[in-house]
Amino acid sequence: MWKNILGVDYDGSGPLVEGRSTMRKTARVGFVPVALVAVLAAPGFARSVAAQENPYTTALDQLLGQQTFLAQCGRCHGLDARGNQETAAPDLTGPLDANTDARLFAVIREGIPGTAMPGISRRASDQMVWQIVTYLNSFGVDPSLYELSGDVTRGQRIYADRECARCHRVQGEGGRFGPDLTALGTRLDPEAIRLSLTDPDATVAPRWWTVRVTRADGSVVEGPRMDEDTFTVRLLDTNENLRHFVKGQVRSVELVKTSTMPAVRDVTAGQLDDLVAYLFSLRPQS
Repeated sequence: MWKNILGVDYDGSGPLVEGRSTMRKTARVGFVPVALVAVLAAPGFARSVAAQENPYTTALDQLLGQQTFLAQCGRCHGLDARGNQETAAPDLTGPLDANTDARLFAVIREGIPGTAMPGISRRASDQMVWQIVTYLNSFGVDPSLYELSGDVTRGQRIYADRECARCHRVQGEGGRFGPDLTALGTRLDPEAIRLSLTDPDATVAPRWWTVRVTRADGSVVEGPRMDEDTFTVRLLDTNENLRHFVKGQVRSVELVKTSTMPAVRDVTAGQLDDLVAYLFSLRPQS
């Protein structure tokens, strides 16, 4: 296993939490594979990219970058940019050890020689590549920008009392029926966290859609959709077993795009503030 230019283990692993914020403006690229040194050191790159700052950083550029990402990169990295274990493409939404947008531009444009990471199509303009950089920069939250009224310790007790760990994991402890929350504070700002608690159906990433399979005998198996193609579907059943079904051998396959998480409504405003404060405090341990 090695770390790619994005500082992510290139085995498709990574926290399973969705969300984005537009607060971070600079990509954080750190470790640079030896194979990429020639790309970064090339005279043309130094003149045309390294000396430049990203000139396309508006909200519209972010949206256009997302569209280009979906068309050019989503097949490997996932439509939500959270990686794909089948293709070994890494999660791009977590904290990235990056220091310049220019290096991220280079990886997208040139790829990483000797790996499965190709450069983007030459039909893509530099503007399109910069817009992808802007889209990837939209993931990540600077905690110093927020001052919350809630209490983290009280929020942690509320999290435990509501048995949130039955579905969610924090630092490797908990269930797998919902997103891993270990790095939630790096991905969602407090308002997005509050919305996810009070209106879970507002944004449900495809990774957390539920699939309901009715077998030929009428029995039903239901759980988070792990993978699907034209002929097969895989899901995680209630016992956390990975189940594989051939669509032609079952009665029906229904995709449920609403959240399985119940809305948090039976708490006071202060308790909700505490829960948000705790969840926003969650970050990977160094």
